[in-house]
Formats: sequence, structure tokens, C-alpha cells
Amino acid sequence: MARISGVNLPPKKRIETALTYVYGIGNSSSKKILKGLNISFDKRVEELDNDEIRLIQDVISAGYKVEGDSRKIQMMAIKRLKDINSWRGHRHKKNLPVRGQTTRVNSRTVRGNVRKTVGSGRKAAPAPK
Repeated sequence: MARISGVNLPPKKRIETALTYVYGIGNSSSKKILKGLNISFDKRVEELDNDEIRLIQDVISAGYKVEGDSRKIQMMAIKRLKDINSWRGHRHKKNLPVRGQTTRVNSRTVRGNVRKTVGSGRKAAPAPK
């Protein structure tokens, strides 16, 4: 099993796709890394030998901010927005959509998928006597 930057890569997946399981590496970064190392995109993770895994790990650790470092940078950016009391910071504090989406009827995923409808709170009719 290949382990890169603290992430176990799925053995049956192509290496091009499996590298995107590492936080901070997307599709284009994955292709750039493999192209630089002359590793086939079609190779499966289980087909890689230890030298190739080591080369991939060296390139990622030298040139990319991944996992904890990337998450820390993102959290610091959000914290900065909150500290300077910007509009986006207020939206982050309130757990509302940040990028201008309407919230009148949508944005269920950001608000926690709360389904409040008119008929949901209706009391049952009294039983006939």
C-alpha cells in the first residue's frame, strides 16, 4: 500500500487520480508531478515500486504545501477575514454562504439541511367523540 504525505492511496486506482486524495493536490498538479517524473498516468497504485513512490513523495514535499500546511493556511485566511470584520468574515461566522448566493429558499447545505415547511408543524385534528 502506497502512503504519501500521511495518506494511504487506494491501490486499485490510477496514480493520476489517487494523488488527488492528498489534500492540496488536484488534477492538474497530479499530472504535472507524474509528467515531470515520466510515470505513466495509466499505472495503478499497486503497480508502483518503492523507488517511484519515494520520488513522488520527494517532489511533493519539496514543491507543494499539502495536508496540514495547506489546511493551516486556509484556516488562517478565514480567521483573518473574521478578525478584520469583513463581509465574508461575517458570513463565515454565521455559517452562511460566503460568495453571494441567495439564502431565501436555498443554501440548505450550508445551514445544515434544515427543512422547515409550512405544514410540518401542524397539530393533529382532535379525534371525533
